[in-house]
Amino acid sequence: MSESVGDGASGTADAFGGLSPNPDWRSLPLFDRSGWSRVRFGDVVQNVNETERDPAGAGLERFIGLEHLEPGSLHVRSWGNVADGTTFTRRCRPGQVLFGKRRAYQRKVAVAEFDAVVSGDIYVLAPKDGRLLPELLPFICLSERFYEHAVGTSAGSLSPRTNWSSLAGFEFDLPPLEAQRRIAEVLWAVDEAIDRMAGSEGAVRLLIEAKLDEFLYDGASWPLFDCRDLFLESPKNGFSPQTTSDPAGIPTLSISAIRDGKVAGDGNLKYANVQANEVDRFRLYPDDILIVRGNGNRYLCGCAGVVEQIPEGCFYPDLLIRLRFRDGTLLPKFAVLQWNEKKTHTRLLSKAKSTNGIWKINGKDVQSHILAVPPIDQQQFFLNQFEATLSVGEALRNELSKLCNLQRSVMNVVMREIT
Repeated sequence: MSESVGDGASGTADAFGGLSPNPDWRSLPLFDRSGWSRVRFGDVVQNVNETERDPAGAGLERFIGLEHLEPGSLHVRSWGNVADGTTFTRRCRPGQVLFGKRRAYQRKVAVAEFDAVVSGDIYVLAPKDGRLLPELLPFICLSERFYEHAVGTSAGSLSPRTNWSSLAGFEFDLPPLEAQRRIAEVLWAVDEAIDRMAGSEGAVRLLIEAKLDEFLYDGASWPLFDCRDLFLESPKNGFSPQTTSDPAGIPTLSISAIRDGKVAGDGNLKYANVQANEVDRFRLYPDDILIVRGNGNRYLCGCAGVVEQIPEGCFYPDLLIRLRFRDGTLLPKFAVLQWNEKKTHTRLLSKAKSTNGIWKINGKDVQSHILAVPPIDQQQFFLNQFEATLSVGEALRNELSKLCNLQRSVMNVVMREIT
């Protein structure tokens, strides 16, 4: 492979949070468009509808639901067992591409690596007539233009779906087979690097989790307290007036601002046209802690984040609860680490109740939640160790992001619209 596509970071930021293609790439022999032909997706791809009414009798052991596909990843890393029961009958075979047709904005595309039956919300795709290499098909489905088309042709409000006839009508320029082969080699080489990097980052995450579990549960017997005995004030739900995207209003957070133990304002802000005195009680300050009071995903319910950098005057919405611990009890960052730790979080989740598909906890649940309270110097000692390990994970995530941007950028050059 003689061509070099360079570093994805050399592109420019695009509206999707990734990178736009580096204009210099278009002159590379790899992207020479002479001999490329205009095709419709349905001309070169078939929607495979092979059914297996008795999966177990056919020797199929696994099924794949939409929940088993990871957004942005081409690998199927989880599945269900047919022996446990399934109503799925559509069959997939190794090498076929799985495309989530429900909520296409989630970008759920994967390559089947084993025989299975799949959800009716998943298309099973394969090349037809030998004009498209199987190795290139999944990347076409991950490209920005295809993604925009799938989302734009989806129908339905609560659970939008795109139909096959709409996908089949998508038009793009198809390279000759040899060019497809070289492009696919580049993309799969990057994917292999992404997989290795993700494995390393995941190992760091597991190390952090193991160290925290050991500190809390396998080391010294730290004193335990109900949270009501640790709080500076009673837990307080937020305030949710009508919001807009107009930055002239007072900033507030969306529920997705709680992420990885932090309150992330970037990309998670809305604005309310209210008087300042209406939101004074709900303004946030550094070291405030917010927890998710309600979420459709049970495992996100009760998750916590600590406020670090948010716009001045920002307040929080009703589906979040603010916590403030008394000085000398729990350091905010340590409190959030413990709160989100798997065993600790599972105890809180046992109190959650579901209403209309939303899992919720309340102030009473929070006040009775039990936390360990090591001496402050021990909390700080652990935080120092945690930050050192976290910096390694952060560096790996940054490199992983660059690789993902590179992969997307290459495919966006291939799929760009010529006007």
